[in-house]
Amino acid sequence: MLRQYELVERVRAYDPDVDEALLNRAYVFTVQKHGSQKRASGDPYFSHPVEVAGILTDLHLDSETIVTALLHDTLEDTLTTPEEIERLFGADVGRLVDGVTKLSKIEAQTENERAAENLRKFLLAMSDDIRVLLVKLADRLHNMRTLHFIQSPDKRRRIAKETMDIYAPLAERIGMYEYMREMQLLAFSELEPEAYATITGRLAKLTAGGKDKVAAISREFKELLAKNGIEADVSGREKHPYSIWRKMQERHVSFEQVTDIIAFRVITPTDADCYAALGLFHRKWKMVPGRFKDYISTPKRNGYKSLHTTIMHQQNMRIEIQIRSLGMHQQSEFGLAAHWAYKQGGGSPDGQAGWIRDLIEILEQTHDPEEFLENTRIAMYQDRIFAFTPKGSLHQLPKGATPVDFAYAVHTGLGDRTVGAKVNGRLVPLRTQLANGDTVEILSSDKQTPQPAWLGFAVTGKARAAIRRHVRSKEKVELAALGRKMYDEIVARLPNKVGDKARAAARERLKLDDDSALYVAIAKQRLSDNAVLEALVPGITAEMKTKPGKLAQGAAVSIAGLTPGVAYQLADCCHPVPGDRIVGLSRPGEGIEVHVIDCPSLADGIDADWIDLRWQEDSEGGNARLCVVILNEPGTLAEMSGILAANMANITNLRLSNREGGFHTYDVVVEVRDVHHVMRILSALRASDNVVQAERL
Repeated sequence: MLRQYELVERVRAYDPDVDEALLNRAYVFTVQKHGSQKRASGDPYFSHPVEVAGILTDLHLDSETIVTALLHDTLEDTLTTPEEIERLFGADVGRLVDGVTKLSKIEAQTENERAAENLRKFLLAMSDDIRVLLVKLADRLHNMRTLHFIQSPDKRRRIAKETMDIYAPLAERIGMYEYMREMQLLAFSELEPEAYATITGRLAKLTAGGKDKVAAISREFKELLAKNGIEADVSGREKHPYSIWRKMQERHVSFEQVTDIIAFRVITPTDADCYAALGLFHRKWKMVPGRFKDYISTPKRNGYKSLHTTIMHQQNMRIEIQIRSLGMHQQSEFGLAAHWAYKQGGGSPDGQAGWIRDLIEILEQTHDPEEFLENTRIAMYQDRIFAFTPKGSLHQLPKGATPVDFAYAVHTGLGDRTVGAKVNGRLVPLRTQLANGDTVEILSSDKQTPQPAWLGFAVTGKARAAIRRHVRSKEKVELAALGRKMYDEIVARLPNKVGDKARAAARERLKLDDDSALYVAIAKQRLSDNAVLEALVPGITAEMKTKPGKLAQGAAVSIAGLTPGVAYQLADCCHPVPGDRIVGLSRPGEGIEVHVIDCPSLADGIDADWIDLRWQEDSEGGNARLCVVILNEPGTLAEMSGILAANMANITNLRLSNREGGFHTYDVVVEVRDVHHVMRILSALRASDNVVQAERL
């Protein structure tokens, strides 16, 4: 544990004008207030805030932040009041200590309370002064270093998971990679002890006796650079065990297949030297294609700058090299915290990315959390969100995630049975995008199954995979049933009845495994009627006859590009209307089917002849199919019908296609003049408060 004079000396080493009396008072105050309290390790409790303060001195933070670290547990764990801290140490320290205490209280709340408020408080406290977050990260880092002293395995795992889910990503978002790596390593060893032991054991064997090789390669790199006038610091290290494990999981590879276990860091005097060094390495050794990243010209969102490349060294050894200047290195290790070192030195944080400069400017100009959130959008969380179950369980999801993604994140079975969702107690459509801190309650039913429409808004891989798996299974069953009916219609044309034996022989000729595969192939039109007939009775010639169908040959619709007298029909899948760009599909014996040029069904028309078509100038009239989502309230259906009538759209078919909580989805077929008429109808529908969504199908 740091002694009082040692802590003061550490701060004075980088800040000669430090208020030593303030630091001494804070040190004595925390020792007196925590008194005989003990930690799980048996050490005096005040050793924890002292060590947290020591961690922050490595970042060269200002004295107010160091004092806050010394006092950060006094409000929560002693009888100290906010007024007492403000009176003894000033208003700024009082505000900082109160901010850290709010974050700590979040963790101590009951699950229901935590679910409702923790993330909102977390972001607000952090946004008020970023130093609150720096103290909290140092606090969590020291707690992780002493995690093994906690006796309860469940408590250790809860703290480790919280660290992995929240604090390590947060450290990464503000560029504090050193904190992030250590937190991840300590949490990884607790959450995946077997994987941790295996990887660290493999690394020990791999690097045993290999330190000389690392040193030799470092000398080789340094001599190459020095020979060309670049005095750089070169160091080699083995990859982070958690980084290796994550790479194994993401790439689905074994430890042996992770090629770049050893990485070298080259720190140059200037930014220009970075590119000069890169050129030297690429001229001497072959670069591995696809492994070069220029984060200097295009920094990461947290301000990280560096050049990354991988070369093939001797004996085809892959070596990753990171090249950066000294200023970039300080930023890469300590991120936003480096700002305070710049302030102490009187300089400016020019080495940081624009978003960090903007963040600092806002922090220094206002203490209004709402304004901060409005202006910065919390850049560190812009690609992910955190949402909670009603019981307080935290789930991390990508930005744009919906209640369906959340349900699958909780459990695949819950996702499959989802029928609705409440966000912050309010019923919402399943396509609603979640925001940071939302509390999500999933409504489920054992009779529900995944819906194909969910693929239109689900964003997580887990959710999309589960939905696709069910959709494929359901489609196969439905296609097989449809194909069986179509098969029966085909064989009815034969002069003689055919049975199972003929069908088995036909499958063999068509190289299909079973009856289901045959029926699916027929339903998907992979097999023509003639092909099936020929497979059943080789040598038979049967011409398919065009059955009278719903051919749109009324006088009001005229299409140019057709041979006179040829039968055609407007496709039911896209319902083309005058004004749409159209194309015709022609198959022998089937007439011509007219589709909108961007109809998804055209993907199944590769085997057909395509005909360029256009509407003639006198064309007027057609059917358009609309999907309209309205609130499930009295009078809303009548309002929708009234809007259609007011816009001269006659309803020819109306079908309720989906019920989802307080919302009803209708498929509506209406008579329209042309595509412009359709657009006007949709605009009128969307203008209604009771219409949630209106689209053309």
